[in-house]
Amino acid sequence: MTDELPVVLHVGCGVADPAKLPAQFFTPGEWRELRYDIDPDVAPDIVGSITDMSGIASASVDAVWSSHNVEHLYPHEVPVALSEFRRVLKPGAFALITLPDLQQVAELVAQGQMEEPAYLSPAGPIAPIDMIFGWRLPMAQGNLYMAHRTGFVQNSLKKAMDEAGFVGTQVIRDGQFALWAKGYAPLH
Repeated sequence: MTDELPVVLHVGCGVADPAKLPAQFFTPGEWRELRYDIDPDVAPDIVGSITDMSGIASASVDAVWSSHNVEHLYPHEVPVALSEFRRVLKPGAFALITLPDLQQVAELVAQGQMEEPAYLSPAGPIAPIDMIFGWRLPMAQGNLYMAHRTGFVQNSLKKAMDEAGFVGTQVIRDGQFALWAKGYAPLH
């Protein structure tokens, strides 16, 4: 990888693992990953919060990738974080965000399946209670970064992205308990 490659800012990167970048958007060898996390123990390139990304210059990255981070914020912090994502993007660059689809989760809750596994992640079973409040296993082990403080359905995530200044935002429900949002920084 060279410095000429486009830069994807991987927020909430966790422990280094190239498989954490979705290949359909970030082809290996065609992007340079800049790792950003609040937890210094995961050895990110930059330590910081997604509500204060002052350690990253404005209009300096080609993409922002955020997998299951925004739901860990309080509702009043969401616009701040999304605005930070937009701020660090070059004009016309994009942010790709995925997080739990609370509409699909609520359907299971309405069926009385709050604690029944909804799917099996590489780290173990995930139930609706985990998608609503945060993954219980790591929280019980003291990792309170895993607590969820807000949530979204398709239209509320689009509205939040639009209000943060993204343009051309599209949000899809993947049918596997996740929302995927892609929005662009304005060209000017």
